[in-house]
Amino acid sequence: MPFPALLVSLALTGCTHTAAPSTDEARALAAEVAQETNLARQQMELIPPPSKTRYMAVKSLTVWENPYLTVQGEMVTLHVVVADANTSDMGVGGILRPIGARRRELNVRVSDLPTALNAIPESSWPYGRVVAVEEAHEVPVKARAEVRRNVESVIKTLNDLGVVVYEWSETGRS
Repeated sequence: MPFPALLVSLALTGCTHTAAPSTDEARALAAEVAQETNLARQQMELIPPPSKTRYMAVKSLTVWENPYLTVQGEMVTLHVVVADANTSDMGVGGILRPIGARRRELNVRVSDLPTALNAIPESSWPYGRVVAVEEAHEVPVKARAEVRRNVESVIKTLNDLGVVVYEWSETGRS
């Protein structure tokens, strides 16, 4: 009686094959993603257009005041400089008010990047709607292709949001 034993074992283990989404489900998902991207783009448009003369003059990411991204293999690090709470000009950037003390870092998935960028206050965008993008440093050789794919995905996402991309390399800006 091997046949009933086979039926019992199949009934207990169940089916492990998952069905592929139908074309209607895929279209609905694509429409939802497009709607979310459009909403995120509208929110980003509240930030003024970039001032090329201001951000082109920056020579190092250590003094970059707009948000910038470090792209890694599985995530993106979002660097944000929080606006200075002290509104006086006295001591700005000096030992008592260094820019590095106001810098915050957040690790996000590429898919969550629009939400993360929209959560940044307008005061953290002094150059306008521009984001510097750099690849992570000292990436292992076998992970470089994945990092480059993520950089391309990040650039596409930023372009879809209407954000100007300013690519940086390890030796400086590109």
